[in-house]
Amino acid sequence: ILRFFNGFHYDAHPMAMMTAVVGSLSAFYHDSTDIHDPKHREVFAHRIIAKMPTLAAAVYKHSIGQPFVYPHNDLGYCANFLHMLFSVPAEQYQVDPVAAEALDLLFILHADHEQNASTSTVRLAGSSGTNPYAAIAAGIATLWGPAHGGANEAVLNMLKEIGDVKNIDKAIAKAKDKNSGFRLMGFGHRVYKNYDPRAQIIRATCHKVLKKLGRDDDPQLELALRLEEIALKDEYFIEKKLYPNVDFYSGIIYRALGIPVHMMTVMFAIARTVGWVAHWQEMIADPHMKIGRPRQLYTGAVKRNYTEISKRK
Repeated sequence: ILRFFNGFHYDAHPMAMMTAVVGSLSAFYHDSTDIHDPKHREVFAHRIIAKMPTLAAAVYKHSIGQPFVYPHNDLGYCANFLHMLFSVPAEQYQVDPVAAEALDLLFILHADHEQNASTSTVRLAGSSGTNPYAAIAAGIATLWGPAHGGANEAVLNMLKEIGDVKNIDKAIAKAKDKNSGFRLMGFGHRVYKNYDPRAQIIRATCHKVLKKLGRDDDPQLELALRLEEIALKDEYFIEKKLYPNVDFYSGIIYRALGIPVHMMTVMFAIARTVGWVAHWQEMIADPHMKIGRPRQLYTGAVKRNYTEISKRK
């Protein structure tokens, strides 16, 4: 499987590689992918959850031209992932327990969140009885979209665009202008119409990580905190109930851990795999499961005039 990475150019998007490589797992394990066998479903669940960090680390290593690092069974899930990301053969890498703890928290908070786009995709694909690895690959492809899993990456890009605390007022004014095309990323949520409770937890962890790693003077964190402070007092945001969400701080933590922006949606995919698998398991185990078939209500023209091709000008 690791040889598949040789088919990708070094600058291939990590989510493109993840979609392809996870999908390729469908070509293996034919003796343990009978979706109607509870034991096989359990084996699949353990296998995909275990493989995601290894594949994600391989994606990162391929993008920077470093050799792949194999997992260490003596390390925990998140510590192992950090080791595979940042260790190199010639040096001894020590995983910071604060970094591993922060990553564990982010993975837990991102594991599942109702019937979102990627979860719905996994369930819809899985309802056809397709290979479960293919269903997870479909979820990864959906998560790739900036309106879904790419939100924390968009937050950092937004902070970079704002640049300095002195530019916040201009940014907020642009966000209020519907014609400006500028959006404040990391604010508001389809479900939460108040302060996202996950954001409160991550905010505290963000401070802890930056302080431990000696980055509590990070200008992007200062900018983020100031932006939050102003937005929470602004009548426009209060009226629209645009509060900081889970993506607002998670990107800053990932950045502090040394994870590049283009890898952040991959981090989301690792965490969300647990939720996808849980949904898939629940659905497949239901004896009354039927293939998903979304319907549309047609509201177009009842009748259209047709001109024969020979009579057209």
